[in-house]
Amino acid sequence: METNFNEQDRYHLAKKRVEDIKGFYGNLMSYIILNIFFLVLNLITSQNELWFYWPLLGWGIGVIFHGVKVFNYSPFFNKDWEERKIKELIDKENNNKWD
Repeated sequence: METNFNEQDRYHLAKKRVEDIKGFYGNLMSYIILNIFFLVLNLITSQNELWFYWPLLGWGIGVIFHGVKVFNYSPFFNKDWEERKIKELIDKENNNKWD
């Protein structure tokens, strides 16, 4: 029974991870496409005033943070503590059932 639960738990974690990665790549693609559109629009409408770099910078910072969170490149966004806490709570719940 416990091995089945662990397999289900691992499956759900893997599924969530795939959804997070998919979400990041969707965000990255929309960032690239829309910023190309903003660049072209800016160059067509007003070449003297370049405003396209503001959404490029602002949204770029968001994409970077999203990528760091999804791919765990930083200790600030590390999800190991979440998994350890979940395992701790499950173990605690299992021990309370037997008491």
